[in-house]
Amino acid sequence: MPAVDKLLLEEALQDSPQTRSLLSVFEEDAGTLTDYTNQLLQAMQRVYGAQNEMCLATQQLSKQLLAYEKQNFALGKGDEEVISTLHYFSKVVDELNVLHTGLAKQLADTMVLPIIQFREKDLTEVSTLKDLFGLASSEHDLSMAKYSRLPKKKDNEKLKTEVVKEVAAARRKQHLSSLQYYCALNALQYRKRVAMMQPMLGFAHGQINFFKKGAEMFSQSMDSFLSSVAAMVQSIQVELEAEAEKMRASQQELLSLDESVYTPDFDVAAPQINRNLIQKAGYLNLRNKTGLVTTTWERLYFFTQGGNLMCQPRGAVAGGLIQDLDNCSVMAVDCEDRRYCFQITTPNGKSGIILQAESRKENEEWICAVNNISRQIYLTDNPEAVAIKLNQTALQAVTPITSFARKQENSCPSQNLQSSQMENDKIVPKAAGIIPEVEQLIAPGTPIQFDIVLPATEFLDQNRGSRRANPFGETEDDTFPEAEDSLLQQMFIVRFLGSMAVKTDTTTEVIYEAMRQVLAARAIHNIFRMTESHLMVTSQTLRLIDPQTQVTRANFELTSVTQFAAHQENKRLVGFVVRMPESTGGESLSTYVFESNSEGEKICYAINLGKEIIKAQKAHHLVSEC
Repeated sequence: MPAVDKLLLEEALQDSPQTRSLLSVFEEDAGTLTDYTNQLLQAMQRVYGAQNEMCLATQQLSKQLLAYEKQNFALGKGDEEVISTLHYFSKVVDELNVLHTGLAKQLADTMVLPIIQFREKDLTEVSTLKDLFGLASSEHDLSMAKYSRLPKKKDNEKLKTEVVKEVAAARRKQHLSSLQYYCALNALQYRKRVAMMQPMLGFAHGQINFFKKGAEMFSQSMDSFLSSVAAMVQSIQVELEAEAEKMRASQQELLSLDESVYTPDFDVAAPQINRNLIQKAGYLNLRNKTGLVTTTWERLYFFTQGGNLMCQPRGAVAGGLIQDLDNCSVMAVDCEDRRYCFQITTPNGKSGIILQAESRKENEEWICAVNNISRQIYLTDNPEAVAIKLNQTALQAVTPITSFARKQENSCPSQNLQSSQMENDKIVPKAAGIIPEVEQLIAPGTPIQFDIVLPATEFLDQNRGSRRANPFGETEDDTFPEAEDSLLQQMFIVRFLGSMAVKTDTTTEVIYEAMRQVLAARAIHNIFRMTESHLMVTSQTLRLIDPQTQVTRANFELTSVTQFAAHQENKRLVGFVVRMPESTGGESLSTYVFESNSEGEKICYAINLGKEIIKAQKAHHLVSEC
């Protein structure tokens, strides 16, 4: 052990400048040691705090490993192996937590406590003795100054004696405090070396014990477990790399597609439209009214579910019901100078919702899908096959055929309703012996009119002659006076599909053929727009009324309606034949086809009832004349 510098106790009483100079060196060393000890204690306390934090961290880690099982991950299928592995790791971490707790306690006892004791005992003692030595030196200097001022006169012997005693006491006190102070400074040179090494000795022993216990805990079984976990992680990593490679290949393949995939409405000229859809999903713009004349459009995700149209905002967990599609109607509309808009109307005729598709293909497929769903095709055993059959039936109308595949067992009830007045109103007999050819019913190449017969204003002008038109577009009270005293008034919501000239009105087959050709022409030419009207059936006329302005669009005398029938399969289709006089003196026959919100048989029944009333009125008139 190297020699230690010391203060000579023998020179304490002399208190020479040389001794004082050497004392200042020891005092400077003690001050430096105090500063260093404080810094060392902070570092050791940080180590101890980190070890305590490790205890708390491992305890929290163990709890979190056990909490994985309780997280209820939405995609947690197949995590059983991970859960069991984490449970085992939780036990290992608990054991490690015990070791860390023991290490923290050992560090507190063998590292932090000794350095604190050295600072609080030894360094504090040196500081206290330094203060006492300074006070004693000051008292000694004062007493010596008082002694030096004593006079030479002998009559002051008493005072001299007292001052001498005071100097002696002060010198004794200074000597004692200096001896104690010198001894403490000399001992500090040894104690500082012990104080520096003893805490680190405790730190080293604590770490060694920690690692020894850890080595004992991690036995051969733990090594095998860690090896199996490492192998599992490696296999997962291999699967991840393989999946990442597949996704990169798929990404490159998807990005190499034609630019038309990103371009909306790229095939506007000739889109490939699927008209057999009974389900449809995609983004549409929904029109919302925000005021009397203001509207907003919101892009939402729509999808069909059974007979319902659902809407699901982005980020929502599930969709909500927007519209019941059963028995509703759908048509293309013009709205706010926007393209590809269509409107879904409820069965009672009230305006439903207006939607906008992003392309012509999407627009027409949505219209076809909603139209198929409104017929309740989805309730059949094979809805796809039924949809295909209905659309093929419409397309087959453009192919020449020689006869109709008429179903005798499902004859239209409207024919039975007409049997009572066949002879009076030129209705066809109850059963035709021979089914006529197509050319006998409708001339080949006959044009089809898809708009309503006459616009409301033109019809009023033709009926009023040169009279001034009503600026409000309303029908005058005396235009149709029979509406007030009519014995029959029934209103039906219908949509005009088309009309065409026919060659005969002796059979209802002419109506079925007209229906087939009208539907086929609409399918071929992608015509989905339909004019909605109110069909008023009275005991004298059939009137088509604009639902918004209540203006009569067309009027047919009931006596001029010579045939009427509903479709045998699509019960919502209804048509009638009208015989109209021409300016040349002859007569023309035209068939009008409508789609109704209700069953077509109800309209046929109302027309038949009106004809019965006319027949009864004629009979009553003949009786009264007789």
